[in-house]
Amino acid sequence: MTALTVAGVLLGGALAGCGGATAPAPTAFAPTSPAPASPSAPTPGATTSAAPKKPPTMAPGPAGRTPVFERRPTGGGAAAKDAAEKVVALTFDADMTADQGPRAKAGERFDNPELIALLRRLKVPSTVFMTGRWAEEYPAQAKGIGTDGLFEVANHSYSHYAFTADCYGLPVVTKDAMTRDVERAFSAFRQAGVRNVVPYFRFPGGCYDDAALRALGPANVTAVQWDVVSGDAFATDAGAVAEQVLDGVRPGSLVVMHCTRSAAPVTAEAIGRIVPELRKRGYRFVKVSELMEG
Repeated sequence: MTALTVAGVLLGGALAGCGGATAPAPTAFAPTSPAPASPSAPTPGATTSAAPKKPPTMAPGPAGRTPVFERRPTGGGAAAKDAAEKVVALTFDADMTADQGPRAKAGERFDNPELIALLRRLKVPSTVFMTGRWAEEYPAQAKGIGTDGLFEVANHSYSHYAFTADCYGLPVVTKDAMTRDVERAFSAFRQAGVRNVVPYFRFPGGCYDDAALRALGPANVTAVQWDVVSGDAFATDAGAVAEQVLDGVRPGSLVVMHCTRSAAPVTAEAIGRIVPELRKRGYRFVKVSELMEG
C-alpha cells in the first residue's frame, strides 16, 4: 500500500508524471525470473502474464532524476486505442514501517490474505507495492504473491519512512540513505523468494520532491504514483470507497489502494463491488507494467 500510515496515511494528491522511453538496465533492481502465468483460465476482463519479458520502464529525467508515472497517456496512437478499450490498473500498498515489529507481535495485522484470495478468485491482475519490512514479517505471503503470475511486486521502500519532510508524520529517510533503503527492500524480496519483481517504486505516503528524485536516481527505478485515490486508508464504509473509485476511474487510470487489514479494513469488501461494476462498464484490468506499455 502506499500506505500512508496513520500520521502518514492517505495518499497525497496527483503528483506530476514524466513521459518516456525505456530506461537502461537497473542497478539497484536485481531482476528475477518472472513467475509463470496463473494456470486458471482467464475470464472476461482479466489478464495474466504471458511469456516472460522485460518490464517497461521510463527514461531518467534531467540530471538522472527518477522518472514518475501516474497514469497511461491518452494521446494519439496505440495509447489512444488502448484507452478506448478501457484499461485500468489496481495497485495495493503492503505497508509496514521498520519500527512496527512490536505491534505485529502484539497481534496487529499488516497483511490482508483475504484481499489477495479475492483478487485471485476474481482473476484481477494487480501490482502490489510492498515494503521490505512487510516481506520480512510475512515471507510466506510475500512469496505466494511474488510467484503467482496474476501479480507483480514493486518496491515501496524498506522502512516506509518518508522521502520528504512533513509527510503525514512519517519518520524521514536521509537523502544519502534513500537508494540503500530501496536496495534493502529488493534484497528482502529476494530473501523471501519473490520472483515476479518489477523495477517500480512508490514513495511512502506518495510524498516526493525534486531532491528525492535526484537522490533516488542511482536506484534506476521508475516511480509510480496514481490518478485515483481510493480513500480506503482507515475507511470503515466499503460502499463509500467503492463509489470513490468508480467515480474516479477513467480509461488508463491507476488506482491506489492498500493491503493492510489494520489500516484498511474494508478494502476487500470494496473490491467485491468495484471489480464487477468496472467489468460491467467494459474495463479490463491490467498490471502497472502493462499500463506503462501504452
